[in-house]
Amino acid sequence: MARRWTYPHRRPGRPPVDREVEALVVHLARENQAWGYRRIVGELRGLGFSVSASSVRAILIRQRLPPAPEREGLSWRLFLRQQATTMLACDFLTVETVWLRRIYVLFFVSRGRRRVEFVASTSNPDGRWVAQQARNLLMHLTDREQFFCFLLHDRDSKFGGAFDEVFRSEGMRIIRTPIRAPNANAYAERWVGTLRRECLDRILIVNRRQLEQVLRGYTAHYNEHRRHRSLSLQPPDQQPAAAVPVPAQRIHKHELLGWLINEYNAAA
Repeated sequence: MARRWTYPHRRPGRPPVDREVEALVVHLARENQAWGYRRIVGELRGLGFSVSASSVRAILIRQRLPPAPEREGLSWRLFLRQQATTMLACDFLTVETVWLRRIYVLFFVSRGRRRVEFVASTSNPDGRWVAQQARNLLMHLTDREQFFCFLLHDRDSKFGGAFDEVFRSEGMRIIRTPIRAPNANAYAERWVGTLRRECLDRILIVNRRQLEQVLRGYTAHYNEHRRHRSLSLQPPDQQPAAAVPVPAQRIHKHELLGWLINEYNAAA
């Protein structure tokens, strides 16, 4: 009789949610500030997890995450990050050749992915040349089906009215940095420093043709292979993904710019 009427002891209430599912709920709530409990439940069902709205609410309360209206209002950093994806920054840098000739380099950097979108060089950056490079950039962005809403540059006289008008005709808004405030265009300044430290300070430039070849090689390396801390150690052209470890014998080294830069990839 005792064996017949004795049941295994069970805790009252619902069984606890798996830790993996709980971590996924928190991850979705933090990355999507406007999602409520039912929106998260629907997304979890699409991923193959069955969780009730009350369980999602209890998880967010334990993690001290407020409901969607309050959570959305606290995301000032996310708002700025979203605006950065629609902003393009440009600037000039100068390069001295071994014959003491000065070459001007115009470049454009997208602030969202830190990607170098366009680079051009000349020894005479007049208004006509700068405006033509603006048109070339827009054609390049149209081919890639990429569009921006803002263009950020300093108050250099080389950025004349014709240059700005090219972008205004495409619906872009021009934003000029304050006077003597290089930190206002920090992403462009950071790329200039990186280019000089890793490339230009380590090589002798003879003429503009050689400089353009060097810039093309380094820009491709910067966009496709160089790791960025602000992008979770991913290149600008690569989406975040889990790396698959490979044996050391299968790692292949590719040398660029006369052994100046090394790239490592898994051999086929």
